[in-house]
Amino acid sequence: MPCNLTLGRNEVCKESVGGLAGVYFVNWTGSLATATNGVSDDLIESLPSGLTAYYYELKGTSAYTETVNSSRENGTTFFNQELVLNLKKLTNEMTTQLKLMAYGRPQIFVHTMNGDTLLVGQREGADVTAGTLQTGAALGDLYGYSITFTGMEQFPASFISGSTFGNPFASVTNPPTIVNGAAN
Repeated sequence: MPCNLTLGRNEVCKESVGGLAGVYFVNWTGSLATATNGVSDDLIESLPSGLTAYYYELKGTSAYTETVNSSRENGTTFFNQELVLNLKKLTNEMTTQLKLMAYGRPQIFVHTMNGDTLLVGQREGADVTAGTLQTGAALGDLYGYSITFTGMEQFPASFISGSTFGNPFASVTNPPTIVNGAAN
């Protein structure tokens, strides 16, 4: 893989917003998509047929952060992907889903408020690495969950081709079947 830059970048317009609109969990089935030329800048244009994605709508302080980890001494680079979800209201059904998330290593489509969708844990899946179920102390405190998912991947999270705010899988061949939240 060549290490030479191929593009520059101009200053961008100030039209972006932060935040996440929702996440879609897929039970880990192996690599969901493979870069056609072995580099990280490929868009995901096709997914395996028959995928089911479980949708979690988000409002508030959930966030996604990706960190580059590169060692000159070791000659290695990998990307640490961290997704922190803050989900309101404790329920028996959601606690069961949290347990299943912690036991497994789902792949997660992160849908941003800008309409971009990124695939976290594309090859290795994402692990629950921390989490709390909390009642809060004061009336205005969180009564719910704070869950941290971590993925470590060879490449940065891939973008989903043609993603829009209204349709995170707009241009993808074989989009997943979406199951909306029944576990409030």
